[in-house]
Amino acid sequence: MLSRWVVRHRLLVFAAWLAITVVGVLVAPSVSGRLQSGIHMSGSASTADAQIEARYGGATSDPGVLVLGLPKGEPVTAPAARAGLRAVDAAIKKADPRVRLVSYASTGARTLVGNGGTSTIVLAYPPHTGDDMSAGQIDALVGAAKAAAPGLTVHGTSVKALEAGNTSGSGNSGVMTELIFGVLGALVVLAWVFGSLLAALPIIMALVSVLTMQLLIYALTCVMPSSSPLNPAVQYIVALLGLGLSIDYSLLVVTRWREERAAGRSNEEAVRAAVGRAGHSVWFSGLVASLGLFALIVVPNSLARGIGVSGLFIPSTAVLVALTLLPAVLSKVGPRVDWPRRRRAGSASRFWTWWAVLVIRYRMLAAALGLAILGALAAVAATIDIGLPTTSHLATSGVYTDGLHALQAAGFPAGTLTTVPVYVPHAPDAASVASSLDSVDSLHGAVSPAGAPWRHDGSAMVFAIPQHEVGTSVGGTSLADIRHTVPHGVLVGGEGAVNLDLTHSTYGAFPLLFAVVALTTFLLLARGLKSILLPAKAVLLNILSVAASYGLLVLVFQHGLGMQTFWGARSYGAVGTLAPVLIFGFLFGVSMDYEVFILARVREGYDRSGSTREGVVEGVSRTGRLVTSAALILFLALASLSTANDITVRQIAAGLAAGVLLDAVVVRMLLLPALVSLFGKLNWWMPPGAARLMRIHAAPPRLPNEPGQEPVAIGDAG
Repeated sequence: MLSRWVVRHRLLVFAAWLAITVVGVLVAPSVSGRLQSGIHMSGSASTADAQIEARYGGATSDPGVLVLGLPKGEPVTAPAARAGLRAVDAAIKKADPRVRLVSYASTGARTLVGNGGTSTIVLAYPPHTGDDMSAGQIDALVGAAKAAAPGLTVHGTSVKALEAGNTSGSGNSGVMTELIFGVLGALVVLAWVFGSLLAALPIIMALVSVLTMQLLIYALTCVMPSSSPLNPAVQYIVALLGLGLSIDYSLLVVTRWREERAAGRSNEEAVRAAVGRAGHSVWFSGLVASLGLFALIVVPNSLARGIGVSGLFIPSTAVLVALTLLPAVLSKVGPRVDWPRRRRAGSASRFWTWWAVLVIRYRMLAAALGLAILGALAAVAATIDIGLPTTSHLATSGVYTDGLHALQAAGFPAGTLTTVPVYVPHAPDAASVASSLDSVDSLHGAVSPAGAPWRHDGSAMVFAIPQHEVGTSVGGTSLADIRHTVPHGVLVGGEGAVNLDLTHSTYGAFPLLFAVVALTTFLLLARGLKSILLPAKAVLLNILSVAASYGLLVLVFQHGLGMQTFWGARSYGAVGTLAPVLIFGFLFGVSMDYEVFILARVREGYDRSGSTREGVVEGVSRTGRLVTSAALILFLALASLSTANDITVRQIAAGLAAGVLLDAVVVRMLLLPALVSLFGKLNWWMPPGAARLMRIHAAPPRLPNEPGQEPVAIGDAG
């Protein structure tokens, strides 16, 4: 038995985890340097970007755009104007020789000339792949241009600069700061739950788990193929999700240990009983959560696959710590740190007993209310708009917004900020490609810049300026028209094209992801709960819960409800491409923790009493505080992650945080007891053939608190 071995060899357990933790502390600072920005995937846009990146560096990025206004009555063709524009190009190149420019001064292209001929634009591209024309870089370009030609009116903007304007209220605090906020929030909840120094134990276990996970991320960077490197977002998600899960599992074990101690067992007996009973719920929950996350590997992009592979060890590491290090610590110092014991252990919660009886009495009303809440939010989710945020939904004021307004006032479309790079393998064809694109209605025009920066190994670049922002909900047909117009062999890339390919491939794989997660979860729960109806109900409610979480995501990020209050920003007008699919993978697996915690205890109560009603009352009264506290801890961890400036991470974290709380309160504490009460004896029905196939044997009723008893099926929830 694991607990017996752990108690007997606790010094060995301490030494092993101490060594792992020390290595984790040493390795953690270097993890971020081994992660690669960007999302790698297969597709025509990715193929184009690979060719462009190899020859033209950051030309796949959205450009920085300078809007240069000449004195009134002075056209760009005037000699003085030409001299000033050439001086701007020279000043920018002097400030940063690595920046590549597309300008009227170097091309003479009328596409780059604004209405009335007294303004023009300069497209600036970063030197390296993965770089962006951020706010700081735009400021440097504007400063250089103003110094070189004081007579010009200069404005600058870019997608990244506008995005920074929309996220300035949150700051970019980094993993450690967000981790600290998550820990502090969890500590407050744990202090309320235990009312003793025991509150520190789950925090210590979580920190050990997170440092171990950082060590495992480092190891993953050594074995992941170059075509699918780990994204920096993985480090954020592993740290905060690992923190929440580890605290949840430790909370479960410690709560059961206190119950066993209150029942009169010695400390060592209580440790063994807690691991033997609550431990089954912990490892089973970890298994379901791991599989839910691991299923993300079916999504064909490096970010989802990196999180999916990491998902194998996020819950499993938390489980291992909770079932080895935590029992060793409890066996050594548990009674001494359970002080001053301001909360009584070992008895059912009066509030949750009252709540369970109330829900059972009005189960039809409770079920209708819960389904109405989830149904209304799921209906909102049906209006989801998946894509990149438009520039009009980014910053609404500031110098970069002024730059966007100046761009549009000069007659250039907002799509200029998502100019599409086109790779032409044979340089002599570039002019004809640009000419054919010039005649496309959905484009403002195209430019074929000459010179060394845009000619390499016999190839050339053409830049097509779309009327609307590619990759957004208002992107129109620009990208499709470019692809249909260019001849065979000419490749179309850029961030907007990659995002559209990402959307199509991700949601093409979504049905497979859904089927794998739902079927696996159903089979595991059917085996654990010895029932067909309960796992089917759990899967269906989880689907509805995820849909309701999407509804919250739409209300907040698409329509802006609460955005200004929480993040000091406007709505994005859309939901990020990866947010819904990643939220599904996370929430479906993680929320099953609460299902297991409650139903395992309900099952134990039913086996003991033979009454579904008594089983529900016992399950909810014993786990209500545990589940709501665990959900609150995970909510706080994810809420702290939502302060990240990365829009994708922000949406995933906020959607998960809201989803976890919604799932714990509405689904597990309202719908679950109401529906289990309504179904009565049907909850426990298992066809004989299915029982034989799963090797399930009926367990006789048990007496409560019988010393040394083994857990039923998957254990209990503490």
